Amino acid sequence: MGAAPRLALVAGEASGDLLAGLLLDGLRARWPDLKAVGIGGAQMATRGFEAWWPVEKLSVRGYLEVLPRLPELLRIRKQLGDRLLTERPELFIGVDAPDFNFDLEARLRSAGLKTLHFVSPSFWAWRPEKLLKLKAAADHVLCLFPFEPELLAGHGIGATYVGHPLASVIPRRPDRAAARRALGRDEQGTVVALLPGSRAAELKHLGPRFFEAAAQIRRARPATRFVLPAVPQLLPRIEALARASGLGQALTVLRGQSHAALAACDVTLIASGTATLEAALFKRPMVIAYAMPAFSHRLMRQRRQLPWVGLPNVLCAPREWLHRPAGVPAHDWADRPDAPFVVPELIQQAATPEALAHAVLDWLAAPEKIAALEARFDALHDELRRDTARLATDAIETLFAR
Repeated sequence: MGAAPRLALVAGEASGDLLAGLLLDGLRARWPDLKAVGIGGAQMATRGFEAWWPVEKLSVRGYLEVLPRLPELLRIRKQLGDRLLTERPELFIGVDAPDFNFDLEARLRSAGLKTLHFVSPSFWAWRPEKLLKLKAAADHVLCLFPFEPELLAGHGIGATYVGHPLASVIPRRPDRAAARRALGRDEQGTVVALLPGSRAAELKHLGPRFFEAAAQIRRARPATRFVLPAVPQLLPRIEALARASGLGQALTVLRGQSHAALAACDVTLIASGTATLEAALFKRPMVIAYAMPAFSHRLMRQRRQLPWVGLPNVLCAPREWLHRPAGVPAHDWADRPDAPFVVPELIQQAATPEALAHAVLDWLAAPEKIAALEARFDALHDELRRDTARLATDAIETLFAR
């Protein structure tokens, strides 16, 4: 690439915006005059990214949930593809968001543009059919997890393990006392972080359950305090739920600051997603929850490949659990009762306020279990910490040298 390469990126949600922002740091270190355009959010904007559409336009998950937005999403993808084929950047980088990015990447690649996909789709967890689309879409894949390149190579897809950039951003020994002081919380009391998700649909299905669970935890342990980091677009709805919860001064709603909340807490009640990996890197015990419309859940359950939905459980599982034996149906493998869990997962109907509260209280009553979990998360942190920016930019230079 030249001294001032022009790249296009698309991130589809808050976690992708964060990953793309960290990637842009590395790209700019190597190419200071880099131009980057496409779809992104606040993290990318702070790195000089020019957003043609904001990341919130793509922040939707599920099946039924996406239908009302589908015409708009298809229109954005068509307009973006047309513009990129006219301007022809030297590289397109799709950051996660496979349902949006794969078809776009395939179109650009067929027209002679180089394409890179950052974050392998979780084909090892669900939707293995994504592999065929990935193979057609991307010239190369950057993987966040160490076991993924080998699995992709078995399907003829070139990939590079670059580590997870969050493992370098999050300190290996978070300072809980300092985080509490920054949030105005007692350094000695019990703090529970509530993270019901960054999407409106997640808040709709999990928010009331989390607040009711918090109320039950407080009844069992009246001195407990709660912090809830809120993305700006959901703040009014979260504040309304907070007022109705009866938690009063026991709850602090934060504007963002999810890392401060995780650093400060003793345990977190958290929606499944990238935030669970952040919680693991902060060495915090957690209770993972998720809920969605019944139809969407039924479809997702049919496509599950593993017993877990939470990244900490996947990443801490013995490696042989990621290789389903030939002849064993996926649903049998995913439903095995002997699957090892390092943190509890309460999904769909199981995610009742009573069950959520009980699981949080179990952690608070088991310091020896917390110590063992912290040791396991320490090892995971070491495994994921790599010079992601250098490895990613090395892979990009190699891609251009082909």
